[in-house]
Amino acid sequence: MEPSRSRQRRQADGSGSRRRISEAVQTRRVGNISLLMPPPRPPASALASCLDHLQQDWRRDGHLAGLWREWPRIAGPQLAPHCRPLQLQGGLLTVGAAPGPWLQALQYNRHQLLGSLRAAGFVVRDVRVQQHHPGAPSTPGGQSEADVWAVHPSRCDVHGMADCPACGRPAPAGEMARWGHCSFCRRADLT
Repeated sequence: MEPSRSRQRRQADGSGSRRRISEAVQTRRVGNISLLMPPPRPPASALASCLDHLQQDWRRDGHLAGLWREWPRIAGPQLAPHCRPLQLQGGLLTVGAAPGPWLQALQYNRHQLLGSLRAAGFVVRDVRVQQHHPGAPSTPGGQSEADVWAVHPSRCDVHGMADCPACGRPAPAGEMARWGHCSFCRRADLT
């Protein structure tokens, strides 16, 4: 086998003149054939250093994720739980706040928030405030989604399986208990 070599290649740019680009090409010789090999992988680094590097990139490039991480410190302990950054684009930060007094408090403190953002190293030219409902919409009936799914009639791991009396196909027994037939037959009945 032959060790890696560096090759030179020429590439034309848009103006028609040619420029020289140095590029390392890894080759391996097998008999009289020269095979191109991928470049060697960079050495592995610790996960903690990767995450630190990612967070630095977020801050430097003005990503919203970097702002989310530091939002409680920037907005303060009273305001942060009631508002959140929604969009950061072109230096314009859109912050959503809960309706009522929290929205009004954020509008009055917009300039202080802008100063805190700049002091924390974020490149933000202006802050726009809009109403935002931070709570997730609740399932009708006041139950959480997990509670509804725990007893859903289509769960065969909870209710078991049975044959539909209308079509004879196997289906969750909870569907037969609730509607008298499977969900496919139920859908056909409703249409």
